[in-house]
Amino acid sequence: MTGGSLGLRTGSYGSLQQQQLHNGTALPIQPSQASARKPAKMLPPGPRDKERVILPWICKLCGRRKVGMLLLFVASVAVIFSFVSVLNKEEDAPEGLETNMSSSDHVWTIVNYGRKSPIAFSHPSVSRKVVKENITSFGNGGNETQIPALNLSPSVIPAQHPCENFPISSAPPPPGDRRRLGPRPCPVCYVPVELAMAYVPALPSDSPILKNLTYFVEENSTSNESNGGSSFGGHPTLEQRNISFDIKESMTVHCGFVRGKKPGQSTGFDINDEDFLEMEKCQGVVVASAIFGNYDIMQQPKNISEASQRTICFYMFVDEETEAYIRNSSIIDSNKRVGLWRVVVVRNLPYADARRNGKVPKLLLHRLFPNAQFSLWIDGKLELVVDPYQVLERFLWQRNSTFAISRHYRRFDVFEEAEANKAAGKYDNTSIDYQIEFYRREGLTPYSEAKLPITSDVPEGCVIIREHIPITNLFTCLWFNEVDRFTSRDQLSFSTVRDKIMSRVNWTVDMFMDCERRNFVIQAYHRDLLEQRIALAASSHPPPLLQRREAPIKPASQDSTVKAPPMKKLPIRHRRSGSRRHRLKAGNNMKDAS
Repeated sequence: MTGGSLGLRTGSYGSLQQQQLHNGTALPIQPSQASARKPAKMLPPGPRDKERVILPWICKLCGRRKVGMLLLFVASVAVIFSFVSVLNKEEDAPEGLETNMSSSDHVWTIVNYGRKSPIAFSHPSVSRKVVKENITSFGNGGNETQIPALNLSPSVIPAQHPCENFPISSAPPPPGDRRRLGPRPCPVCYVPVELAMAYVPALPSDSPILKNLTYFVEENSTSNESNGGSSFGGHPTLEQRNISFDIKESMTVHCGFVRGKKPGQSTGFDINDEDFLEMEKCQGVVVASAIFGNYDIMQQPKNISEASQRTICFYMFVDEETEAYIRNSSIIDSNKRVGLWRVVVVRNLPYADARRNGKVPKLLLHRLFPNAQFSLWIDGKLELVVDPYQVLERFLWQRNSTFAISRHYRRFDVFEEAEANKAAGKYDNTSIDYQIEFYRREGLTPYSEAKLPITSDVPEGCVIIREHIPITNLFTCLWFNEVDRFTSRDQLSFSTVRDKIMSRVNWTVDMFMDCERRNFVIQAYHRDLLEQRIALAASSHPPPLLQRREAPIKPASQDSTVKAPPMKKLPIRHRRSGSRRHRLKAGNNMKDAS
């Protein structure tokens, strides 16, 4: 590096006035005789010369200790003054908007707003739709809540999206280290919650071709297990399965809850009427999760704004076994809530496999929440650490998408995913082979660059972000039917359903990078793995052995005067501790005593 590349030096050490900008460019700093310093005696006394004269005089007059105390006092006054000035600046700044770039281990919020409010970005040509003037929400409390108007208008929304130039493709996950191996989160640009709520579409997105979707109800149907699937799914035939992929304007398909008039009422996935009535009141955004078989530990969402707590429904579905554990380990209030989660107990589960039961709320949220517009599903092992409005804005509204899911961090091919599932013992190998062979005969091929712009055939299905419109509802219904018919490993059937729908309508699933998903959710261990790790840690560090066993002490009620017998002292000759001089002295004492 040359001296010219360092630029001009300014600050308390003076400035190079003779090296100023020339015609808009910085001149290189080069030594010359004209710029050489003159002897100090020929210059008028400057501030530094005065300091050299005053400081020794003060030291001579007051002494070093008093001078040190004086300097400490001056420094303290300077720190207090600077702190007060910073507080005054913060009080003058506009409220309700993030104005800087903050980062943590799991959340990165990058907003290039400086000190201006969004109003400064107003532009008359903004055509983005905004949220309605008034919001009525039925949040966690269970009672109707009137939310005041947000007072957001097109003038509040910037003409250019703050994250428009954020380099997504050039932001790979940070490299791993010895302490933290495996996939890592990567930076994600989120707008403030207030601006994210302003980006909420006022009208539902368009559903290509499909406009009206209804579902089969067969209250008195007989079970036909030869068709595959379960009674909960209705045992659709292969012919019915193939017809369901023929997209029309109006369709009726199998979508679980076949028995019963309403989902959750005598359908095999039974929910209390009071809970279902509250679920029907959720009209905006739903954040949902589930724990069945006491398989995971409930994770509380973090960094949730007050507006989201009032306007978003947080629901946790559990079975009776998990409910019993929660009641023993947590506090459930009168509204059946544990923290932000409203706990809904599900009875008469349709499957013996707890993981398969979890696919019901995961893929069929639109049936459990028929009036919701958007949903964010997270598996029970995950902890949400970013506000849901920011997640929806980032992965749906900003991209004009209606369905978003992250792709697997390592595997892109279904055939490789099947082999990995078999090697890990995730499911019966024969069932996995049968499902993959069935898809291969239908035309499934290994993933290659020929499938671009599709980036992967294997999702990381622990997070699903979607808008509830007919085409996305159809996609999750048909995806659930595959899970009901074949294995519960939903990664194996995802691409087949997606490709069949894409071949008929102009719609696709937005698959974002897995490191972006790890930015807004933190993954914890399943309960069984966590308990194994705890047991392994305890066995690797056993408690120290007891060196002696003391005689038991009788209770005071038997004889209050009886005390524990004193420990018998060993002869001095048996004590091997201490220095040689002490041992010799002890021996002499014994001779004198004899």
